[in-house]
Amino acid sequence: MIAITGATGQLGRLVIEQLLQATAANQLIALVRDPAKAVDLQEKGVQVRQADYSQPHTLDAALSGVDKLLLISGSEVGQRVSQHRNIINAAKNAGVQFIAYTSLLHAQQSIMGLADEHRQTEDMLQQSGIAHVLLRNGWYSENYTAAIPSALQFNALLGSAGAGKIASAARADYAAAAAAVMLTEGHAGKVYELAGDTAYTLAEFATELSKQTGKTIAYNDLPEAEYKKILLEAGLPEGLADLLASSDASAAKGALFDDSHQLSQLIGRESESLATSIQRALGEVNAAH
Repeated sequence: MIAITGATGQLGRLVIEQLLQATAANQLIALVRDPAKAVDLQEKGVQVRQADYSQPHTLDAALSGVDKLLLISGSEVGQRVSQHRNIINAAKNAGVQFIAYTSLLHAQQSIMGLADEHRQTEDMLQQSGIAHVLLRNGWYSENYTAAIPSALQFNALLGSAGAGKIASAARADYAAAAAAVMLTEGHAGKVYELAGDTAYTLAEFATELSKQTGKTIAYNDLPEAEYKKILLEAGLPEGLADLLASSDASAAKGALFDDSHQLSQLIGRESESLATSIQRALGEVNAAH
């Protein structure tokens, strides 16, 4: 039995889609905070169990009979260490044999503010005695393509990444890597640094967006504090604005770059190119209108 935490999240759903192509639905358990959001998964034959990271008493029953667990890192930055501890402890109690954890690119050396909770979780897994693999995910291309509508509105892409190279990949690529690890053997004890095959600067992103839209879109590089202020003015919550601005500032120093090609090796194909990611995002923007 394979269980997936955060199964109704953006990454979790994609992982389940991939798993369903290669394994029977009754081998899969979707662990979700709100089962009402997982009715579609239930209809496909996936077992849905309520599991709240913050409520340890829900976790022992949720993990009963699970052999392999994909622990997708929680989305509540600042609360993840205690939440992950709860689920790792429950996995131990339930006799889970193997955990794959979605960490952060180069987590142990990363200068990104996000890295700290991932480092602590990696350490907890090490101490748990459970066989595990670390899937250190780089940046999702969607983190940048989400800015396309406002870039088109103002003919400018904003950021604080300077000339830092970003080796991002599509969320679906990371989902394919997670599925591959859950379905094949020999991954215990490994650390995978997962990133896209080609890296780009945000200026190159703006150039590609200009090419595909026929508009002239410039990249405006801003100091981190100024970028954060603009994000707040655009209505983003404080935590998210801070996360995006500080991540960009880290990217300027190389925190989102990796050229080891471990992602494409794991999924057996090239990761989605920047041009394709932009094309896909533009298709979604047009469909929305």
